Amino acid sequence: QVQLVESGGGLVQAGDSLRLSCVGSGRTFSRDAMGWFRQAPGQEREFVAAVSRGGGSQYYADSVKGRFTISKDNAKNTVDLQMNSLKPEDTAVYYCAAAPTYYSASHQNEYAYWGQGTQVTVPS
Repeated sequence: QVQLVESGGGLVQAGDSLRLSCVGSGRTFSRDAMGWFRQAPGQEREFVAAVSRGGGSQYYADSVKGRFTISKDNAKNTVDLQMNSLKPEDTAVYYCAAAPTYYSASHQNEYAYWGQGTQVTVPS
């Protein structure tokens, strides 16, 4: 059974940093590109960041570029999202996902496996 489990969410103040982690099991995720998506209350789920199969290429949504960093460790089957300079508009449930492709995919329909999500709250 393929599983992705996120951790590291929480309540932080604007300007703070937070690091999300996602660990996969039941599949060799070194075959996959990995991504992070988020969904704010009342809004559709949106792309945040993606990393290529080998970890050497990253792609970010404009809203997080320069503040967030995605990294992948194929030996540990993990993908992390370092979030700096957090803003209230970053408040959302963050989801980790895996796409059976080599490039840093940004479309949700490219992703075959999803975690359950972790809540990040940045009060205004």
